[in-house]
Amino acid sequence: MSVDGHLEALRREGRIVIVGASLAGLRAAETLRAEGFTGTLTLVGDEPHEPYDRPPLSKQVLLGKVPADHTRLPRRRPIDAQWRLGSAATGLDLAARRVRLADGDTLDYDRLLIATGVRARPWPHELEAELDGVFVLRTQDDAARLHHRLAAGPRRVLVIGAGFTGSEIASACREREVPVTVAERAAAPLVGALGGVVGEVAAELQRAHGVDLRCGVLVTGLEGDSAGRVRKAHFSDGSAVEADIVVVALGATRNTEWLADSGLGAGPRGIACDAGCRAFDVRGIVTDDVFVAGDVARSPHPLFGYQFLSLEHWGNAVAQAEVAAHNMVSASAERRPHLWMPSFWSAQFGVNIKSVGVPPMADQILVSQGSLAEHRFTAAYGYQGRVIAAVTFDQAKWLDFYERQIEQAAPFPPEFTTVDRRPEGHQPVSAGFPDPSQPTHGPTVTLSGYSPTDRRVSFTPRRA
Repeated sequence: MSVDGHLEALRREGRIVIVGASLAGLRAAETLRAEGFTGTLTLVGDEPHEPYDRPPLSKQVLLGKVPADHTRLPRRRPIDAQWRLGSAATGLDLAARRVRLADGDTLDYDRLLIATGVRARPWPHELEAELDGVFVLRTQDDAARLHHRLAAGPRRVLVIGAGFTGSEIASACREREVPVTVAERAAAPLVGALGGVVGEVAAELQRAHGVDLRCGVLVTGLEGDSAGRVRKAHFSDGSAVEADIVVVALGATRNTEWLADSGLGAGPRGIACDAGCRAFDVRGIVTDDVFVAGDVARSPHPLFGYQFLSLEHWGNAVAQAEVAAHNMVSASAERRPHLWMPSFWSAQFGVNIKSVGVPPMADQILVSQGSLAEHRFTAAYGYQGRVIAAVTFDQAKWLDFYERQIEQAAPFPPEFTTVDRRPEGHQPVSAGFPDPSQPTHGPTVTLSGYSPTDRRVSFTPRRA
């Protein structure tokens, strides 16, 4: 059969399996049908729920404005899929083109899309993690349980970790007038994502809203009562706080364990793929029938030195899923690269925070508009004399302009004039990111498709 004939047969009666029934998986399925794929389509998910939206879980759901089970993602079109929900994938046989499921069943495929995403990193002490009142927040069920406990009026909530999720949880607690303590090992909230300069603004916001913010400390242990309920947390500075809810917000772990020994280039930092979303095998050779999309993928981006970026962003999951699905059923000459501009948003303590580009790659920052002290500003980030990112606090209307600056590799410091430029914005300063050689700060740029456990990894910190 010719290449064209093989592709036409695939589009007409092929078997496509999508492992991961969340945002990326759903959007990929819709794109496949929109592209004219009429074969068998199967979606596999470890949760029992159909795809739902995660951003509201740490915001509207915790505030009681939206029930957790009312976050189902809207459908763009019918997908006529076979759903295998509540049964996780447990193995992959690349040679046989077969996925193994936890219920013992197997699924054969002609094309496979892996969109297994991430899961919340649990509290590392297993017995303490099992105490009643200790939570993580990643899934719809997590959010429902946490909302139920918040509604009961706890005496105090302790949030461990002041990244975006932890900060949004703290914000929801204060909006509910629940006392909250936030423990963060870095010098300020959001330092790993936005750097020390903006992190100090985030710290001011938290304290201004009544958060008991403790930075530069570690939680060394959780203590329970005789009934197995958490009651106290101990810190590395010798202090302690009593809390009847503890939310562990220590980042995420990529769901790749099921691919161990599969032959794919998968590991703790995700699954390496090319710009067309095709997965690499452990030899660094790109596969032609296995694709990757969403939080679990690591792909190169020309705007950022072809570094492999792992992006836990809602918009990236959608864009990458659409590109992957198109390429799965297209001839080589018609395939497209995934060149999405990284962006994110967060709402916390009454402020809308938005970003474009990759702030953690920066070494300098300049507040080009507004004022840090007023908590309303636009900051441009620079790396090696280029604008590579911008962050706004309640000034999102300028982001499109800065996105074009990034795309054009505009010089940094910015040479253009801006409205509302204050004295603090005349000279760039150090962006204040943590030492990238410390893996606990979660660098997002890596240079290898191999797992560190294989002892073949070549990890290069982003400013090395």
